[in-house]
Amino acid sequence: MVDTATDAHTAAVDAVAGRRYERAGDEYTRAARARLARPHEGHHPFEADENGWIGVGLRYLATAAVAYRVAGADERATHRCVEGVAVSRDLEHVLEHPIQRACLAEFVADYRVVGDVGDAQAAYADAVDAYEVVDVESPQRWATTPLFEAAAATIKQVARGLDDGEIAITWEDLHGADPNEPGPFLAHRAQFKRQRFRSLVARAVDDGTLAASRGTTEYNNANFRCPECGSTDVNWVADRTLCMRCSTPMERSSR
Repeated sequence: MVDTATDAHTAAVDAVAGRRYERAGDEYTRAARARLARPHEGHHPFEADENGWIGVGLRYLATAAVAYRVAGADERATHRCVEGVAVSRDLEHVLEHPIQRACLAEFVADYRVVGDVGDAQAAYADAVDAYEVVDVESPQRWATTPLFEAAAATIKQVARGLDDGEIAITWEDLHGADPNEPGPFLAHRAQFKRQRFRSLVARAVDDGTLAASRGTTEYNNANFRCPECGSTDVNWVADRTLCMRCSTPMERSSR
């Protein structure tokens, strides 16, 4: 069986690499809807899931909206974010743990930023409040589940495109210093985004550039060279070999 979400995600990466950002928005949308319908093998979209695989679909919706913004298709970005807010709100009735519902509130705030739909500051404040009252033994474990990683992925992708392809937002940026204080440890995610996400999106729009997400990377790989910028730093993502610096498809080096 063909995995439609994987196929669409690969097509989205290809479109980003080709600087066809509206097409990338379309393909991220297709990937999102496929993943929302089938979050993970054996998982139903309307059943509780401690890992929160449904978050991958939410991530793709957010990234689709950013791609549309970079392409100048602001109305389409707004449509994706309205869709994302609605899906996130509905999933509050599906995901059982309060910490997951806090993460969904974080997603809502992200959509409000990208699509300029509603009060993002208030939405982030809601997410902070929701995080600060949770009491879990291992916030680090929750922070590495698919739901939480998905909620961090879009801002990381936007930021790396503005920082020469490097990891511009780290774990320490997104999380508090003391995991023994689980509420503040996780609430820091929403606080950081409240301060940074809007300006990062605005810069990407002004630059007219969206990087591919970061996959497996290698510096100074003599087998490859970027035809655009000459870099030999490689980013393998979605079964594609891209330049880590500018997301251009790499060519085999003739050396």
